[in-house]
Amino acid sequence: MSGETEEEFSTRLANNLENIIFKEGPETVAAFIAEPVIGGGGVIPPPASYFDKIQVVLKKYDILLIADEVICGFGRLGTMFGCDKYNIKPDLVSLAKALSSGYIPIGAVLVSPEVSDVIHSESNKIGSFPHGFTYSGHPVACAVALEALKIYKERNIIEIVNKISPKFQEGLKAFSDSPIIGEIRGIGLVLSTEFVDNKSPNDPFPPEWGVGPYFGAQCEKYGMLVSCVGDYINMAPPFTLSLDELDELISIYGKALKDTEKRVEELKSQKKEMMMAKA
Repeated sequence: MSGETEEEFSTRLANNLENIIFKEGPETVAAFIAEPVIGGGGVIPPPASYFDKIQVVLKKYDILLIADEVICGFGRLGTMFGCDKYNIKPDLVSLAKALSSGYIPIGAVLVSPEVSDVIHSESNKIGSFPHGFTYSGHPVACAVALEALKIYKERNIIEIVNKISPKFQEGLKAFSDSPIIGEIRGIGLVLSTEFVDNKSPNDPFPPEWGVGPYFGAQCEKYGMLVSCVGDYINMAPPFTLSLDELDELISIYGKALKDTEKRVEELKSQKKEMMMAKA
């Protein structure tokens, strides 16, 4: 809402959550699941005190909190987990991706003592815990994950992320004044660029213009791959990124942005000419 502070926004969201829980009935709500920072949806950090307020509501109604750390986990935000960054106390945590540094598919779920005690108690009543996955405990995947975790610790990966992430964030956010960018947002080594017209989130470019994909193609032409989700560009560089490579990343971003600005101007001119011809 206009004029609303982040704290006020968080309070409104927490109130909305409580109203929904009350409407549905607390006994029908098993859990609340959230990423510490929304990843694929456009790299959206939570507003100030959001998780503090949400956790109060969940505890009030005895609802479990599941933290999705698939993207944020293992250093991406400059802390080992996104939960550490935002003081989240989850009951369950989902992990993947960086668990093996992306070298081999593996996922895991961390479970709090409160949840595991219930599972253990109820399983004992029937004699076992009859649950599993086809590839549970795969020795190759587990070996790779263990080695990745060992390297993270040996190389102090958190320190590396915190060393290079300020330049990554500041270097790219310096392009925020571009007339085709609505917002550049991010934290640590993850960032998203939102392309819009008139610098307004309410004025998206026509989908057929393909502004985001065009920017992505220009980045690829100059030697860099980015993730395009419509007119959102998501970037999550490797933790091994050197400062020289970071300079190159920022340079390529700038060149691709100039090309995209020129492309948008061409499309606007074509649209104007077509409208005049119809008139």
